[in-house]
Amino acid sequence: MNLELVQVLQEWDPFGWGKEAYETEIADCIMAVSDIDDVQLLAKKVQDIYEFSFEQEISMKECLAVSQKLLSIKNNASCSF
Repeated sequence: MNLELVQVLQEWDPFGWGKEAYETEIADCIMAVSDIDDVQLLAKKVQDIYEFSFEQEISMKECLAVSQKLLSIKNNASCSF
């Protein structure tokens, strides 16, 4: 599951800097996914993580889209046990 989450976040590349530019943020987002089940709350957390690190804004729409993908992966993984 974590590898799938990493892949989604690497492909997202919100600032166009390449997938290697976000290692810390990806780790923080994966931690958030494990703690948060609400798409709105997760989107806000993802937005906060990236904006804190890069001091650039990301639209909530983008954060919601990626958060939906992340929670879908999480929910599908938990159903497969």
